[in-house]
Amino acid sequence: MNYSDPTRLGLLACPGGERFAELVVRRLSTIYRRRFERKTQVLAERYHISKELATRKINFDNDIQSSLLYIPGNVNEYRAPRFKVNARFTWFPNGEIKSEITDSVRGKDLYIFQDVENRLPCSFNEGRDQRCLSVNDHIFNLMTTIDAAIQAGAGRITLVLPAYPYSRQHKKKGREGLTAARFGQIMEYYGVSRIITLDIHSREIENCFNKLRLENLHGSYQVIEKLAGIIDVGDENLVVLSPDTGAVDRNKFYASAMQKPLALIYKERDYSKVTKDANDTNITEMKLLGDISGKTVFMADDMLGTGGTLLKAMRYLKEQGALKVICAVSLPLFSANAVEDFDKAYREGHFFRIIGTNAVHHDELLKKEWYIEADVTTLFAQIISLLHHNRSLSPMLDNRDLIAKKIKRTMAAHAAQQPAQPNLPLD
Repeated sequence: MNYSDPTRLGLLACPGGERFAELVVRRLSTIYRRRFERKTQVLAERYHISKELATRKINFDNDIQSSLLYIPGNVNEYRAPRFKVNARFTWFPNGEIKSEITDSVRGKDLYIFQDVENRLPCSFNEGRDQRCLSVNDHIFNLMTTIDAAIQAGAGRITLVLPAYPYSRQHKKKGREGLTAARFGQIMEYYGVSRIITLDIHSREIENCFNKLRLENLHGSYQVIEKLAGIIDVGDENLVVLSPDTGAVDRNKFYASAMQKPLALIYKERDYSKVTKDANDTNITEMKLLGDISGKTVFMADDMLGTGGTLLKAMRYLKEQGALKVICAVSLPLFSANAVEDFDKAYREGHFFRIIGTNAVHHDELLKKEWYIEADVTTLFAQIISLLHHNRSLSPMLDNRDLIAKKIKRTMAAHAAQQPAQPNLPLD
């Protein structure tokens, strides 16, 4: 493993994915530095040499392996690689987008970032123009960037899409398209080798590709870490609840990991009605399976759009006697007027907290008292590093052991903070 050579691994961000990519670059730099320090420590102890000499020997080996004459930097210290690939994006008056890569990517293992759900202004024309893009604009921007990378001779192209576009269009109920599958097939046709995404709406989508690999990550460890910061995850009155039948497997995972009972809300829907905002849902009736009276309820879902379904479920749970309602969502889209609707519901006491990830970029949402953001950029950085060095992803994709250790540490810390019980005299 080469710790310093910047000529192989590259991270390129489209305008919508710049914020997420910057955070991943920072995490990746930290990972490589820690690995380098651990490597020098182990080699110094194994060969009975100083850490300084071990550092020089590793740097010497990196210089030999590098395609450059030598790697710039002090040979007596860790030389941090530069992962970021610079590009220029042009927005034309007629709405066309052009992507130009300004650094060499020939032969690189290139990871292209795009946040298709980013509705904040994106910079074009070297910062002179700011544009708010739709999902489709972001996708076409991504396509022009992929094409630019192919034309520039990139060795392998991987897409980092925290939110997989059109993921809810994965089942055919009538004369409609399977757009989720078609998007991936278009990317595969373009020459993309792999897509890394977070908590995709349906695992069936990855069965539609020939050679393209889909790495579906889970932010469950990061969510439980945040959950443990606001409640006692060892509390006997904590119940995990699935907000609908489609989320049973996800919440069963949390219930199993935290060793808590699992409840379920069954919803009857009128599918002739299309949801436009939180006040206009197609749910006609709800039924609760399980006991939540006087208990803290935790439920997890993959995404939050307009939030109408979730708000209705929260009100129903409070009516059924729930003490606190906490929800976790991997992709906090908060479409339409969702933020205002949740503000109102919070003031009315319908829920306690919502935990979302930074897979979707928000500014105003972070200022809300009821919203907590879980950082998944370290998870993406670790996956990218493992993929680049052709190492197994299993420990990261199946993180039940990590969660179990986290819960055990949290419960031990909580028990240590409890006041000691006085010794009562024996009768």
